[in-house]
Amino acid sequence: MKATQKLHDLGQSLWLDNITREMLDRGTLGGYIAELSVTGLTSNPTIFEHAIAKSAAYDAAIRTQHEGGKRGEQIFFELALEDLTRAADLFRPIYERTNGVDGWVSLEVSPLLAYDTESTIAEAKRLFECAARPNLFIKIPGTAQGVPAIEEAIFAGVPVNVTLLFSREHYLAAAEAFVRGIERRVDAGLRPDVASVASLFVSRWDAAVAREVAPALRNRLGITIAKRTYQAYRTLLSTPRWQRIYNLGGRPQRLLWASTGTKDPQASDVLYIRSLAAPFTVNTMPEATLRALAQQSEVGPLLTTDGSDCEAVLAEFARVGIDVDALAARLQQEGTASFAKSWNELLGVIEAKSAALRRE
Repeated sequence: MKATQKLHDLGQSLWLDNITREMLDRGTLGGYIAELSVTGLTSNPTIFEHAIAKSAAYDAAIRTQHEGGKRGEQIFFELALEDLTRAADLFRPIYERTNGVDGWVSLEVSPLLAYDTESTIAEAKRLFECAARPNLFIKIPGTAQGVPAIEEAIFAGVPVNVTLLFSREHYLAAAEAFVRGIERRVDAGLRPDVASVASLFVSRWDAAVAREVAPALRNRLGITIAKRTYQAYRTLLSTPRWQRIYNLGGRPQRLLWASTGTKDPQASDVLYIRSLAAPFTVNTMPEATLRALAQQSEVGPLLTTDGSDCEAVLAEFARVGIDVDALAARLQQEGTASFAKSWNELLGVIEAKSAALRRE
């Protein structure tokens, strides 16, 4: 049995962290669903920038949208929604079969709004309405300004994938926003079954400290932060406050492992998959990582909920000068800036293609 199937059977959802129009047109995504136990998909500005810049598959649609008077960001969202609604329809049987637990795709609001609460709320509502698919998450960053937007979007009935979380504390803030949104829905007499995932970025931790630590500590920080967060996650799931929501018909906000492609060429390409096997979670991975996992037959030991070794490992990093709280804040800022850079490059690609197509 493939490791992908084993992880699925153990209760971890495997999602693909990629989308391209060719993947849809050629049936590649359908193959991943049928053969590799893929039950969802995530996207971000960098993924779309690469997809559109490196392919002619979007050219006809760009021409049509441009001739219709649309520009830049408008064209992008038309392209992204076409891809993601097609993907959502492929996953719809899984969504129906699991009663909305699985079978999701994700679309991110403009990263230029990461520090603008009100605009993020408005854009989240607009994009979810435009998609017209129940199994489409709107990605909202877990920045200080994004946290209240998460609460408002959940209250409005918009499913949310909270992105750019880097620490236990980032996760707890996102989880609190989710619970508040659901509790407000209960108080207002609304259905409490609005779905959400909280995406913790893992590998960027190790990339950030690779040159600052001894070989014995390399590729250990991201996994330790993830284990620490998993402990907090499982603790929250058992609290009376969360159980009240479940009793009223709500559902958990699941923890999702993001940034799980291995950055260190000397490390296993499935390092973060084998190390973060855990029920009640999602692991979203690049295509190369998914294919590498499919070649394996074994999975790593399941995560425990005690997190007993986490503080000892973090103390080792502290002794060599790594301040994890400061680094978490820096990584979130850098992640936000990186997505904004990809966003601007993406709009530049669309504009350049529009101009080139006009000249043909």
